[in-house]
Order: sequence, then structure tokens, then C-alpha cells
Amino acid sequence: MAIEVGTKAPDIELKNQHGELVRLSDFRGEKSVVLLFYPFAFTGVCTGELCALRDELPKFVNDDVQLLAVSNDSPFSLRVFAEQEGLEYPLLSDFWPHGEASRAYGVFDEEKGCAVRGTFIIDKEGVVRWTVVNGLPDARDLNDYLKALGSL
Repeated sequence: MAIEVGTKAPDIELKNQHGELVRLSDFRGEKSVVLLFYPFAFTGVCTGELCALRDELPKFVNDDVQLLAVSNDSPFSLRVFAEQEGLEYPLLSDFWPHGEASRAYGVFDEEKGCAVRGTFIIDKEGVVRWTVVNGLPDARDLNDYLKALGSL
């Protein structure tokens, strides 16, 4: 069960595609965060979603908002994926301990060994203000993210 709106966002610390540690709490007091969990790099729906974010990046990475995309892929796979698709925002690896961050947010599918499509918009104080969770084959609508960000 995914964490609910109004909940303090669990802090996570994961390596990005460049091997650098990124901590959710580093953005507290500075930026709202769009925390997006997706199953795997290089798959059709995931690539489509992440490229759509790339194409609208100034709306999701700016002075007020930071986009963090999390999968259960290794940082090495994420680096190749980011380079191949021109993704210039942090792709975080929830590879080891496998699925720890996904589990903290209640979006890890134990049977498939990956995160489902969960998105959490976290305000500057670290509180979850909006969330949506879709099944593995169901892409999310970026316009929903923008409406939620606009309401902060």
C-alpha cells in the first residue's frame, strides 16, 4: 500500500546514474520534489514516460521543483539509459539493498521484483501532497503532475 497524502515523506539516499549520492532531505526547505518510481529502464512505457518528462523538463526541474526518477536498475544501466535517451535529470538506483526505497513508499511489487508506477509530489517541508500509483502497463499523465504542483 502506497504512503498517503499528508504523510511525512520517508527520506531516501540513492546513487544517481553518475554514482553520486542523492538524498531526498537535501531538497527540504528549498524545493518541492516530484518523486517518480518506474519499473525498469529500456522498456517501452518507462522510456516514453521519462522522455515526455525530458521534453517538458523546465516545468519539472527549476528553482522551485526537482524531479527524481527511481528504478530498481543498477547505476551503470541508468547511465547508459540516460545517455541513450538524453535524460539530464537524476535517475536514482534502488538496486541495492534491492527495492528498499520502493518498499518505503509502498510501491515495490514483490512478485516482479520492481517498483510499480508510483509518483509522489513532496512539498518543501517534506510532506507528501499528491500521489498516483498506476499498474505496470499504465503510463501516467504529466498534466496531472503539473496540476498538483500548481496547487502547492
